[in-house]
Amino acid sequence: MNFIDLEKKEELTLAPYALKSSMSAGRKFREDLTGSRLCFQKDKDRIIHCKAFRRLDQKTQVFVSGAGDHYRTRLTHTLEVAQIARDIARRLGLNEDLCEAIALAHDLGHPPFGHAGEEALDEVMREFGDHFEHNEQSRRVVEVLEKAYPDFNGLNLTFEVLEGLIKHQTAWDQAQKTFSSSSHLEAQVVNIADEIAYTNHDMDDGLRSGIIKISQLRKFDLWKNAENEVEKRYGKDLDENILISRVISSIISSMIDDLCENTCSNIKILGINSPDDVRKADKDIAEFSNEIKKPLSKMRMFLYENFYLNPLVAAFTSEGRKMIKSLFHYYVENFDDFPKKEFLEEGEDVVIAIKDYIAGMTDGFLTKEFEKYSK
Repeated sequence: MNFIDLEKKEELTLAPYALKSSMSAGRKFREDLTGSRLCFQKDKDRIIHCKAFRRLDQKTQVFVSGAGDHYRTRLTHTLEVAQIARDIARRLGLNEDLCEAIALAHDLGHPPFGHAGEEALDEVMREFGDHFEHNEQSRRVVEVLEKAYPDFNGLNLTFEVLEGLIKHQTAWDQAQKTFSSSSHLEAQVVNIADEIAYTNHDMDDGLRSGIIKISQLRKFDLWKNAENEVEKRYGKDLDENILISRVISSIISSMIDDLCENTCSNIKILGINSPDDVRKADKDIAEFSNEIKKPLSKMRMFLYENFYLNPLVAAFTSEGRKMIKSLFHYYVENFDDFPKKEFLEEGEDVVIAIKDYIAGMTDGFLTKEFEKYSK
C-alpha cells in the first residue's frame, strides 16, 4: 500500500476534525512524496532514530538516572506519554501518528538533571541576556542540532509536529504562555497525555521510594475512588506493590475516560467539524471535566510540596544544578577546552553553542565533564 492509498484510508477512518496527512503544510525543505509511509509516520521514525532521543535514557525525570533500577527516566516518561496519546487519539478518531511524533519529541530539549537542570541553564543564560526553555530547545534540536541529512540541518519535520512542540503546555510547562491561535487537537491531546503520565508515574515513583505513603494519598478522591474500584475487583488483601500498580492503572484509565468524554462533549457543543474549527476555538477542546480538574489540582499540589520539593529528591538534583552552572562558566572562560570542531557552527554565538552542548548532555556525561575540569 503506497502513501496515496494510506492517505485515502485516513480520509475514510479519521474524524472530520482530525489532522490528516494530506492536510499537512509540509516541511521547511521540500521532499518528494514517495514510498509507503505517510508524512507523520516519517517524522515519528526520524525522531526515534535520532541521537537526542537515545540520550533521554540517561536523563533525569525526577530521580537522577541510575538512582534506582525502576524509577522513570526521561525516556520511559516519553514512551508513556506516547502510549497514552495514541490511546486517546484512537478513541477520538484523531491522527495517531501525529500524536505519537509530538509525544516522542516533546522532551528532546530537556537538559540533564530534570527541571533543576532547566532552571540552572535558564539562570546562567540570563547572565548573558538570553534565556532557556526546554520546549524551545526541543524545537531547536529537531530543526538545527541533529545532523542526519546532507542538504539541511535538523530532521526536517512537518510544520504540524513543530507546532506541537512549540505550543506544548502543561501545568508545569509554559503554563502562563499564550499563543495567537489554538493548536490542532492532536497537539492538545499530547499536552494532556503528558500531564496524565507524569502525575501518575511520579506518584508511583514517590510511593516506591518511600518518600510519600499510601496513607497520605488516601486523603484524595482520585486515589480513594481508584482504590475502591481495585478492592471491588481483587479484594482487600493485595500485596502493596500490586495494589500500587492496580490503583495507578485505574487512575490513568479514569483520567483518559474523563478526557475523552469531555472532549467529545466540547466537540459537539462547539460544533467542531474540521481542524480549522479547532484552531478558531477560543478554548482548548481537549480538556478534563470539572469533576477531574479540582481533585487533580489538589493531587498535583500535594506532589509538588511533598515529593518534588522533598529534601531527598532535591539532593539528587542540587549537585546537578551546581555542576551545570560551573561547567557553563568554565567553557566560557576556557573556550579552548570546548569541542568547537563538533559543536560550534561557523559564525555561531559561543554562549549559544555552550548552551546547546550542555543541554544535550546526559546526567552521567555532564558529571564526567565537570569532574574532568574541576580537578
